[in-house]
Amino acid sequence: MLSCGLAVAAGALAGAALADAPLTTGLWLLLAGAGSASVHAASGRLVLGWFPPAQRGLAMGIRQAGQPIGVGLAALLLPRLAGGGPGGAFALLAAGCAVAAALVAVLVRDPPRPPRAQGAPRPASPYRSPVLWRVHAASTLLVVPQFAVAGLAFDWLVHDAGWAAAAAGTLLAVTQVGGVAARLGAGVWSDRVGSRLGPLRRVAGAVGVVVGLLALVALLTPDVLGPAAAAAAVALASVATVSPNGVAFTSVAEQAGSAWAGRALGAHNTVQNLAAALTVPLAALLADGGPGYPAAFALGAVAALLAVGVVPGRAAEAPPPPAQPVGAAAP
Repeated sequence: MLSCGLAVAAGALAGAALADAPLTTGLWLLLAGAGSASVHAASGRLVLGWFPPAQRGLAMGIRQAGQPIGVGLAALLLPRLAGGGPGGAFALLAAGCAVAAALVAVLVRDPPRPPRAQGAPRPASPYRSPVLWRVHAASTLLVVPQFAVAGLAFDWLVHDAGWAAAAAGTLLAVTQVGGVAARLGAGVWSDRVGSRLGPLRRVAGAVGVVVGLLALVALLTPDVLGPAAAAAAVALASVATVSPNGVAFTSVAEQAGSAWAGRALGAHNTVQNLAAALTVPLAALLADGGPGYPAAFALGAVAALLAVGVVPGRAAEAPPPPAQPVGAAAP
């Protein structure tokens, strides 16, 4: 799935680099998005299979760190390559996907999957319990502050806070380093305490507070607060809003179990992407249609605080796998 999806994305991005009409470019990008979507569920399934529970949070955090690293690299490289048109930027992305597809085919192996005993019933659907639904719902709510900040922070810094476009882009690129550290830290924390849902609930609360602070700073800028306060609020919010993803993703995989993990992770990313697609235009309408940027950021803060109550309690944690008998062969 990883190799085929990345290969489709590489071919589609190459087509976008050569396209000479907006509609053609858009169709190629639609195909590229469909191909690259395979990365999310398939790579999460690999982490679930290869790493034991005590290491899974860190491993998933490293996997999730790919997104902020990619966003930072894109912010630094793609505008420079697109100076004469988008073809150069699309060509670089096509080459990256092609190299990744080849590396996955050569280096990555599927984890061993224990055979199902003959006559044993198929594993029951994890969706019969409300736990997985609630994790999906909480993560969907946490997408709102993430994409409200990611979609509008640059625009707000330039138009309201007095930042130059180049400086604002550099600031947002640098904050992705903090995003990487936040995802790794959340993963290690969940491993240490032996819980995914507890850290997820606390991180959701922190996101609500931080994004609420950003809304307050946006309300007071530039009349009361200056560019430095705006930069600090954006940097803090950019780091905090990306921190829950890895822990939530790990929780979904563990709640679903080996037989259902791929489907559950695919569903998880689907609802998150739908929420992201709705959040950016809605937040933009709030920012441009009257209430302004403070209202758009406040929307994200409210969604994060609602997520705190939606995250299941500690009693709903996925049970650890049974201990391996002494003398049993290692997988």
